[in-house]
Amino acid sequence: MYFVGIDISKYKHDCFIGTEAGEVIKDTFTFDNNRTGFDQFFSILDGLGPKNEIKIGLEDTGHYMNNLMKHLSVKGYSFILLNPIIVSRFRHSETLRRTKTDKVDAKLIAQVIASKDFSSYPLQAYHFPDLKTLTRLRDRLIKQRSLYLVMLTNQLDLSFPEFKEFFDGRLKSKTAQFILTKYGISSRIANMNSQSFELLRKVSYGKFSYAKFANLKELAKNTIGCSSEIDEMLFALTINLYQLLDKTITEVESKITEIMEKLDSPTASIPGIGTMSAATIIAEYGDVSRFANDGQMLAYAGLDSGRYQSGTSDFPGRMVKHGSGYLRQALMNVAETCMMHVPSFYDYYLKKRNEGKSHRVALSHIARKLVRLIYKLETSHTHFDLSVFNSQHQ
Repeated sequence: MYFVGIDISKYKHDCFIGTEAGEVIKDTFTFDNNRTGFDQFFSILDGLGPKNEIKIGLEDTGHYMNNLMKHLSVKGYSFILLNPIIVSRFRHSETLRRTKTDKVDAKLIAQVIASKDFSSYPLQAYHFPDLKTLTRLRDRLIKQRSLYLVMLTNQLDLSFPEFKEFFDGRLKSKTAQFILTKYGISSRIANMNSQSFELLRKVSYGKFSYAKFANLKELAKNTIGCSSEIDEMLFALTINLYQLLDKTITEVESKITEIMEKLDSPTASIPGIGTMSAATIIAEYGDVSRFANDGQMLAYAGLDSGRYQSGTSDFPGRMVKHGSGYLRQALMNVAETCMMHVPSFYDYYLKKRNEGKSHRVALSHIARKLVRLIYKLETSHTHFDLSVFNSQHQ
């Protein structure tokens, strides 16, 4: 068996090839992250022998490995994605020296995959990496959109503070957004005419009455807010950026939905887990079949508990919080909605609360149960059935 360790970086990759007997087949060499480099790497790989006699390991460190992963998959090679923590701990177990270079890491990765029977990650389709890219992009865009909404709110506090109260704080409503985009400052809102009312009535599907229209104009006319030419310019820029982000998020979500429909993931069938949350969970876990049991899935999400035992002392630890933060956040968020739809989850939550656990800790227990359920559904390829689940948990 050949063990191939690859340390990934932006412009080049370092590779080491050895055998299970410890023989060095090819000492650490570098190949560029381009067509020439890839051709060089695969010519060496193809010369080793049958593909099932080659184990390839990569650290799961970022998007720079995606192209190599896809080329490996296309050429029929399976590979192992290693959590960087595993590689780091293996390094510390082997030596006390603080030596870390790309070439050393490549050899170390080969040694790690030779030390244990890790499950390979067969990239049968490009859905998982693409879904991971899209869900993480969506998360960043939503955070940016929230930032611009805060900026928009702050600017309204100065220029037209009555506007927020008029819309009960719902600045994201279609009608409020239309008014802010088309008219913006209070002086223009105060001068709206009958044609403006007709536009607003259509945008709100008839819900924005003439009485509301007249009231808003009066508030704009008598506002205590003040705004300069610069304030007006900043307001226009902010609302445009907010809406651009909003439109982009809609486009990203549409693509995510398209991929999720192709995957038909059982995770999305669990009550309380929406399409976007299911997409994040599936994207971060990838191919669930590579996990030997649900305990490995818990550890991958950082939801497992630590433990300290020494002599007569034995203490349960806190949540480890290793692994993907995106995954852990998604699981904790859906845990709260799932327990509102699945009675046994809510009963378990109350049990933990009655034991003196805080809301957050009790919720983490729900998240763990949820991961075990996801593992069962995904590995058996069955969709969630509430009646069956209730009968099994009575």
